[in-house]
Amino acid sequence: MAQSIKLGDDIMKIVRRESELQSRSIAGQIAHWVRIGRAIEKSGNFDHARITATLAGDIETTDLSEEEKDVWLDSFVEKMAQPGPDENAFFARRRKLGQGVGLNEAGNLVREKAARKA
Repeated sequence: MAQSIKLGDDIMKIVRRESELQSRSIAGQIAHWVRIGRAIEKSGNFDHARITATLAGDIETTDLSEEEKDVWLDSFVEKMAQPGPDENAFFARRRKLGQGVGLNEAGNLVREKAARKA
């Protein structure tokens, strides 16, 4: 039975491009990558627990296999793109005090009021 899922625009852009290059439908490309990912996870060269431990700082990235490094890097980049609780609290305090909350493309300080208009 077919199921609908929601994927981010960034993921869909990659899927569309790759599906065109590989002459597959979008669903076919996603299914292909799912099969590859499953095979990698079941191989002896991949251990998701090691990736999780590396993301937590318990294992060095140099101890990972090449397959594990690829997955670790994707996960690391994704995690770095999301603010943590300390960052959220830091910027909430700055907003409350009317201080700058970041920089714009020109490198100028952005204050909360200007950020809301954007």
